[in-house]
Amino acid sequence: MGCETCTNGKNGQPAGCKNNGTCSSGGCSKLAVFDWLANMDLPGQIAPFEYVEIRFKNTRKEFFRNSEKLSLNPGDAVIVECSPGYDVGIVAAAGELARLQMQKKNATKNTRDLKRILRKANTAELEIWREARAQEHDTMLKARGITSSLKLEMKIGDVEYQGDKSKAIFYYTAEGRVDFRELIRKLADTFRVRIEMRQIGARQEAGRLGGIGSCGRELCCSTWLTDFRSVSTSAARYQQLALNTQKLAGQCGKLKCCLNYELDSYLDALKHFPKNHAKIKTKKGSAVHIKTDIFKGILWYVYEEGGANSPVPLTIERTKEIISMNDKGQLVDDLKDFNDYVEPLVEAYARVDAQDSLSRFDEKKGKRRNKKRKPDGNRPQRSAPQGAAPGGERNIQIAREPRKDGAPPRNQNRRKSGRNPNKPRITGENPSGPPQAKSVQAPGAGGENKGNRPPRSGKGPRRKPRNKDQGNDV
Repeated sequence: MGCETCTNGKNGQPAGCKNNGTCSSGGCSKLAVFDWLANMDLPGQIAPFEYVEIRFKNTRKEFFRNSEKLSLNPGDAVIVECSPGYDVGIVAAAGELARLQMQKKNATKNTRDLKRILRKANTAELEIWREARAQEHDTMLKARGITSSLKLEMKIGDVEYQGDKSKAIFYYTAEGRVDFRELIRKLADTFRVRIEMRQIGARQEAGRLGGIGSCGRELCCSTWLTDFRSVSTSAARYQQLALNTQKLAGQCGKLKCCLNYELDSYLDALKHFPKNHAKIKTKKGSAVHIKTDIFKGILWYVYEEGGANSPVPLTIERTKEIISMNDKGQLVDDLKDFNDYVEPLVEAYARVDAQDSLSRFDEKKGKRRNKKRKPDGNRPQRSAPQGAAPGGERNIQIAREPRKDGAPPRNQNRRKSGRNPNKPRITGENPSGPPQAKSVQAPGAGGENKGNRPPRSGKGPRRKPRNKDQGNDV
């Protein structure tokens, strides 16, 4: 957020850009000012501007008089007057840019109010300053504990030590008046420094703490916004925003400052709309205004009776024409006769985010099936078997022989089993007659004893498998 918060590294070194707030652009500091007049030379016999803008922790900036005529550039650490002791600050703007900043902030060049710049800070003074910055967070937490023990309705948001560690400024927010005299005594006894209490608002607290807004960027109050204008709900009404406090409120709990950014554009556009356009009269009945497209200049009306599902868009000119006719006592036949608005054609586009699902890598892939590859033109095809037709299909004449038991002939070209043809085959028992001894069928003897097998049914018990160690019965 700021260069001061980057000093949380080891041995007092910055943890961020490694420049400790002395970067040339100043982009890492809060309320940084880019010196766009640095390359411009002053005309002859004109002395440089005497006053310099110095920034301190977070958003605090003050003007000091360069009475010693020091050569100062943005980013230089200087020692300035303070009561009591001295303080360490960083040069934010010098020369003609500081003159413009004073004119913008209406700062008076009173020598009694503006203090002087003493000198540039040396290494020892910068080391004390870094040690003081390292103690600020712990001091804030201890001060909050003391505040809660005293049951004070206030919140300490930030603590800032002076450069010489002789004074500490406690920034707090409170809804009403707070009697913190007892708190100051306890803080002085605990930290052994001079105590100063400064009350700030909720917007100033958010600017000092910093953060990320709903737009995804850093808060405006901590980066570039210097003045806090009042924001009311009328700004949201003019921009036709829903009055939802959770969406319109910022991190400070107040209405967002960005509601005022485009308010002037909306007010200029609303000047062209008719003032009394809430209701218009026709022969079909009264029509009520329901919606306005400010930048397109379209007003939408619906009939009070039976027209809720068919809104009619009217331009600003047509609406003014109908209102002027109503003022004269004339009624139009139908609003659709005055509808000159043509809806613009929207080109269809393919949504890139809808092409692929984000969870496509989380799904488990199924097992791949080994599909047989079809022969293509680049791969040589196998030769067709003997007797195959020209189209690739087999045209084989299967010889069939009649069976002895009168059954229809069976296919002799059926698929061969893996049984050894030379191995003797055991036939089953005949269930219709008396038990007979098992006979051995010689190989190649045909199927005479095929009918001796027991019938197989879907619900009947299956034949027990033969044990491998058991020999064949003869």
